[in-house]
Amino acid sequence: MASNLRDLHGIVPFFAALFASTFFVANSATLALFNKCKEPVWPGIQPSAGKPILARGGFLLLPNQAYSLHLPDAWSGRIWGRQGCSFDSSGHGRCATGDCGGNLYCNGLGGTPPATLAEITLGSTPRTQDFYDVSLVDGYNLGLSMRPFRGAGRCGDAGCVSDLNEVCPAGLAVRAGPGSRVVACKSACSAFGSPRYALIQSSCYFEALSRNTWEFVELR
Repeated sequence: MASNLRDLHGIVPFFAALFASTFFVANSATLALFNKCKEPVWPGIQPSAGKPILARGGFLLLPNQAYSLHLPDAWSGRIWGRQGCSFDSSGHGRCATGDCGGNLYCNGLGGTPPATLAEITLGSTPRTQDFYDVSLVDGYNLGLSMRPFRGAGRCGDAGCVSDLNEVCPAGLAVRAGPGSRVVACKSACSAFGSPRYALIQSSCYFEALSRNTWEFVELR
């Protein structure tokens, strides 16, 4: 989805588990993340190539806690939520979902699939369009939605707030341990390793419950 900065004053990546809002001021933006889960969430932030790393790429958000950071002009990257994390005093450990190399601070690393992704591309000037989407191309771990905030643009919500882990097929399910609950749902492409399931096909299972995700908004 796209909008011009003069029309859209903010983008809100809204996680059912993690809530993030972006407020634009002139040519810059502030990204505010809010955890709406009953459990802690560790956001991961990966910039696109050549873009600066923000907040060392990761941090802890307790339930109902918010965190804000500045987004530079023309910044682009992806944001995801990590769950079930445990780190030592040096920031080393692991997460049950969305892990980035066993580190609290991702520092440019992406999350291990499956992970629901929020993607943002900011324009370099007030006349340049900004883009945002929610993608299940890497699978699903948390409900996530994005929407314009305090803006005059016509862009709508993008995302998936249904709990797909509750209905994930056995062949796609990722469990915290043998016999334990499902914590993530793979895309068919990664689960079966076949190009047959690439792009839209890789997430076709998710379509009925997540019609506003990237695959179904931008590629249909």
